[in-house]
Amino acid sequence: MFRSVLKPRQNPGPSSPETRQVEVNGKSVPLTIRRNAQATRLTLRIEPGGRALRMTVPSGLSEREIRDFLDRHHPWLMTKLARFSTRSALSHGNHIFIRGVAHRIEETGRLRGLTETLMVDGEAVIHVSGLPEHVPRRISDYLKKEARRDLEERVAVHAAKVGRKVRSLTLRDTRSRWGSCSADGALSFSWRIVMAPPFVIDYLAAHEVAHLREMNHGPAFWSLCGELCARVDEAKHWLKRNGTMLHALDFD
Repeated sequence: MFRSVLKPRQNPGPSSPETRQVEVNGKSVPLTIRRNAQATRLTLRIEPGGRALRMTVPSGLSEREIRDFLDRHHPWLMTKLARFSTRSALSHGNHIFIRGVAHRIEETGRLRGLTETLMVDGEAVIHVSGLPEHVPRRISDYLKKEARRDLEERVAVHAAKVGRKVRSLTLRDTRSRWGSCSADGALSFSWRIVMAPPFVIDYLAAHEVAHLREMNHGPAFWSLCGELCARVDEAKHWLKRNGTMLHALDFD
């Protein structure tokens, strides 16, 4: 997501990223400004989840022009950032997706108890105990546990197909990528993927396992992905369309 305005090319010059805060919808949002000698226009992007902004500025652009640009696009930012979910969405009566299914959050009112999913009168529900302020953390703990279970199972299946061993499987809360594979067979995944439908989770596992054989994104890699996962294109499209919203939820 971005807006831009054309600017003339400026002379190259050394620069370092600058970080400041801008207020949008009554909330302070981090903004990183990077001057780029190769840039011919000013761009403003919203980072995944709507938690930060990133600006690329042609070298030589004045501070006044930057401020004017931000002022002109403030209504646009208000509209875009308002669409992102916040921590308050993780409360009683609201919904969270688990394996692509919307589950109604139901606080049990008990201080202790397991976080669990169940069907109540035909509706998917997630029961969460503890104080209201602890609900987001309890939900994220549950999602991490379920993500590990799903990913370990799918990774094992795909690794057996390619005849390669996985050294380790780590869960992280990464924003720039959904998964990674190191040269020594260490796989890493974003636990937020468990909110996606099962075929998307399977694709992500297949994608990273395929890197155990093909450490690139060339034709051989994508051919192998297709052998491991029948819905590669559909899963990629789902992530492109919905991935940012999975990052929007604030569990902290």
